[in-house]
Amino acid sequence: MKQKKKTSGGLLRSREFSLLIVLIVLCALIQLRNPQFLTANVINSIFKNYAYTMVLAFGMLLVLLIGGIDISVGATLAFCGMAGSLLMKNGVLPNCFTVYLFTTVMGFCCGTLIGLVIAKGKVIPIIATLGFMYIYRGLTYVISDSTWVGIAYMLTDFKDFAQNSLLGVNHLVCITVVVFLIFFFFLKWTTFGRQIYAVGSNAEAAEISGIKIAKIKILVYAICGAIAGLCGAMYTGYYATAQNDMAVGAEMDVIAACVIGGVSLTGGQGSAVGVLMGAITIAIIGKSLSMVGIGAFWQQALKGAIILLAVVVNVLVQRGMDRRSLEGREI
Repeated sequence: MKQKKKTSGGLLRSREFSLLIVLIVLCALIQLRNPQFLTANVINSIFKNYAYTMVLAFGMLLVLLIGGIDISVGATLAFCGMAGSLLMKNGVLPNCFTVYLFTTVMGFCCGTLIGLVIAKGKVIPIIATLGFMYIYRGLTYVISDSTWVGIAYMLTDFKDFAQNSLLGVNHLVCITVVVFLIFFFFLKWTTFGRQIYAVGSNAEAAEISGIKIAKIKILVYAICGAIAGLCGAMYTGYYATAQNDMAVGAEMDVIAACVIGGVSLTGGQGSAVGVLMGAITIAIIGKSLSMVGIGAFWQQALKGAIILLAVVVNVLVQRGMDRRSLEGREI
């Protein structure tokens, strides 16, 4: 059986192109309702407000690529962010760098624990991460004694870092760009990246080829946890406060961003570019609804409908590309 020349990269670009069309149409409709939408201030606000969501989505991407899921990322973010803020308050962490380093390492440890339970304990990912979601959220209340850390206890350089810019680009947006570039390179051109796709596509075949499935799973969840820890510092720095209920429901937006971006929930399919575009879609929806006069009562329902529409369009485009790929085969 022969196959006409057609690369998976071409298919990937087509899928992302369809999402780009959805983004353009969505922005055009919003601009018609509110001419202030496509302005520098609003666009800058969108990327600043949703920087942590975009970064968190890259961690979720890895987990979904191996056919797993992690609904504890919001709780991990809160736990690490609160721990870092409490250490700042008590003078243990002396500057901005140490805060970001501490929360990232702490998140890595939290994710590693989840990965061990899933890979070695053979616990279903959604059950394991559901349990850890409650554990980490509960620990957030325990270590804080159900109180919150206010702006007065935040380090000045820590607060300033989240608000200031580099060459006109907010530092949190710079972090988003750096994380995106790392994940783009990592998934596209490294052996470990290819192994992640292999595990998600066919775990049994990957294991026969010599890939250590348990090791991949543990590392993937550890990286996802590290990203959540990093986002804990980004979140508390931007809002200059740490509360026990911060980032509640963030995992839903992150999963939606991945699915909109073309990541398969069964594993083996997805890209950093698609996830970035999916996260931007979520950010635009979240920011624009109030700008076009949609009441709070309808915002969640309309947000869900737009997300569903984007996913349906993506699925239909993918089916069409798969059909054309099969038609291009010669027996």
